[in-house]
Amino acid sequence: METHCNLDAFNILYQDEILVAIHKPAGLLVHRSPIDKHETQFAVQMTRDAINKPVFPIHRLDKPTSGLLLFALNADAARHLSNQFMTHSIEKTYLALCRGWTPENGNIDKPLKYQKDKIVDKDKRAEEIFQDAFTHYERLATTQIEHKMGRFDFQRYSLVKLQPSTGRKHQLRRHLNHISHPIIGDVQHGDRNHNHFFNDWLGYHRLYLAATTLKFTHPTTGEQITLTAPLESSFKQTLDKLWSNDTLNKLLE
Repeated sequence: METHCNLDAFNILYQDEILVAIHKPAGLLVHRSPIDKHETQFAVQMTRDAINKPVFPIHRLDKPTSGLLLFALNADAARHLSNQFMTHSIEKTYLALCRGWTPENGNIDKPLKYQKDKIVDKDKRAEEIFQDAFTHYERLATTQIEHKMGRFDFQRYSLVKLQPSTGRKHQLRRHLNHISHPIIGDVQHGDRNHNHFFNDWLGYHRLYLAATTLKFTHPTTGEQITLTAPLESSFKQTLDKLWSNDTLNKLLE
C-alpha cells in the first residue's frame, strides 16, 4: 500500500538566520533515493525552493511519517545540531495511534537489529549487529469501536505519546510492535487486518505516526528552543472519529 502524499500539507513552521523547520506530509521523502526512483518531490528540494536558500538535513523521518522536520542553513549549524542528535540531547516527541489498549506508560528497552540500507550499505558484511534502542511511552486516551474482527466484536485503540532517546531505523514502529501494540497503517511492522479496516472505513492510506515536538539548544544563541507541529488533516480527522473534539483538544494542548 502506497501512502498518499498531500503536498498541500507542506509548510514552513519556523525560520531564523540559520534554521528552518517544516511540516513534512506523510508520503513525502526527505531526500532523493535510488529506491524510490519514481518520486519527483522531496522535502529537501521543496524547502530549498520555498526559502530560496540551500538547506542541510539534520535528521530524517520515514517516508510514511508526517510532522516536524528540522534543517540547518549552513554547515556549522548542521554539525552542531547533528551532534545533539548523536548524543541524544534533543528531545523528540511523536504521537501514534496503536492497536489495543497499551499500559498507561512504560519504557521499551529493546536492542534492534541493524537494518542495512540497500544502497548505502550494499558493500557491508551482512553480520548481525544489534543496537541499543530506548523509547518512553505514555498513553493519552483509549477507545473502542463496534466492528467484528476475528473472534472480537469490538476493536480497541490507544493514542500514545512516544519519546525515543535513540534514533534507530523504524524504532518506534518496531518497538510498538514488540509490545503487541503496532501502529495503525504500518505496512511493514503492523497488523494488516486493522490497517485494512481503517483504510476501508476512512479512506486514508497513511501511517498514524507523527513527529510533533522538538526541543534542542540553538546552535548560535544557546537558547532552549521548542518547536511544535500540528497534526496533518488526515491524522486529525481520524482522531475526530475516535474521540470527541473536547477530549482531543485537551489531549493535544
